[in-house]
Amino acid sequence: MGGVAQLARSQGHAVTGSDANVYPPMDAQLRAAGIELMQGYSSANLNGNPDIVVVGNALSRGNEEVEAVLERGLRYTSGAQWLSEHFLFGRWVVAVAGTHGKTTTSSMVAWILEYAGLEPGFLIGGVPENFGRSAREGGGTFFVVEADEYDTAFFDKRSKFVHYHPRTAVLNNLEYDHSDIFEDLAAIKKQFHHFVRTVPPSGLLVVNQQDQHLKEVLTMGCWSGKEYFCAPGLSVSLSEGAKENGWQISSAGGLSAPDQNKYQLAPNRALTGDHNLSNACAAIAAARHAGVPVAVSVEALREFKGVKRRLDLLGNIHGVSVYDDFAHHPSAIAATLKALRSTLGAGGRLIALVDFRSNSMIAGTHLDSMADALKMADFALLHCADKSLNLDALCNAGEGETITAFQAVDPMLSHLRSLPEAGDIVVCMSNGSFQAIQGQILTMLNEQLPGS
Repeated sequence: MGGVAQLARSQGHAVTGSDANVYPPMDAQLRAAGIELMQGYSSANLNGNPDIVVVGNALSRGNEEVEAVLERGLRYTSGAQWLSEHFLFGRWVVAVAGTHGKTTTSSMVAWILEYAGLEPGFLIGGVPENFGRSAREGGGTFFVVEADEYDTAFFDKRSKFVHYHPRTAVLNNLEYDHSDIFEDLAAIKKQFHHFVRTVPPSGLLVVNQQDQHLKEVLTMGCWSGKEYFCAPGLSVSLSEGAKENGWQISSAGGLSAPDQNKYQLAPNRALTGDHNLSNACAAIAAARHAGVPVAVSVEALREFKGVKRRLDLLGNIHGVSVYDDFAHHPSAIAATLKALRSTLGAGGRLIALVDFRSNSMIAGTHLDSMADALKMADFALLHCADKSLNLDALCNAGEGETITAFQAVDPMLSHLRSLPEAGDIVVCMSNGSFQAIQGQILTMLNEQLPGS
């Protein structure tokens, strides 16, 4: 929604916005764009009689501002619909879908197109470091959008991505998530197939060959071209039927294109981890469909700087590296921890701080798989402010006191204080602000002299 607001402002509209919790890095972006932010929801926020109210999918009936929109008969729409009508119609849309990796892959595609001189517009659910902003109108034919499967609005329960009508679509992966709106995995597959239905015959689906759930989606029907990619670190290889349209990438960054040409991605901290190499492979395939030669994409990724809050190195204090990451699903948490462990030096330890904040996490949807996800960490500190979720069983799954749960950030910080040593990595993982614990950790480490 912050990106949509910036796009509206770029067209000259006066834009205001309300949110229950405004936090970095989006608040700074919005204020810099001249957008007035209002903390909390109130009918008074609508006293300026806006021409249109763009309603985010986090809001539902009973919200004071939503009720005021309906009662006053104000014109309203969803963010996805507004984007489609004002920015996507008539453009070549590259949409990146999947349970994980959407933000990073979208950022990679946008940067590759920019590097190739195509001036893409984009709307991304994070801040790509190469651009310093999450959205822009762009000056060319192409528009890159992060295609979220979450529902559109309280009045439109379809997934947001059905509004985007892509010519190039990436299907990164598909797992069960968003238990607050999807009853089961089958319901998510149905929405993904609605998305597949919107791709034209001359369009392209870039599909993760190793994802069984995506294969099942495509068996429901597919009317466009397909190219498959295989991520590194897994034993599954391209099936016979997919080899002629297959991309493969190794953990060392070796890339094999469908025409059997070989390429090598240069070492880049922003490509750390097999999951990021997989994202890069999908991005290169999507960019080629948009007309960018593979060699140009490989060059572009040399200069890819990553995304804020995706394996984002905040600082190294007294030999302790502190990272911020958006991971909040067991698979994403495991991928982040695996990537960071691969960078640890001899004797270094990995300390994970996990914020149980998403609706699915608080509902306990992923508890059964969380213990395995945390195995890569030497210590895991879990934060959940919601007292309805009992994390005792998860803590008991760790050896000794390696997994500890807290209901507040302050005792978590106190516990953390005695853990880090030079050579260690501390990573904060949350899909929210995590109550600004990242900055508090940096301050704490600065105040602690080595050996103190």
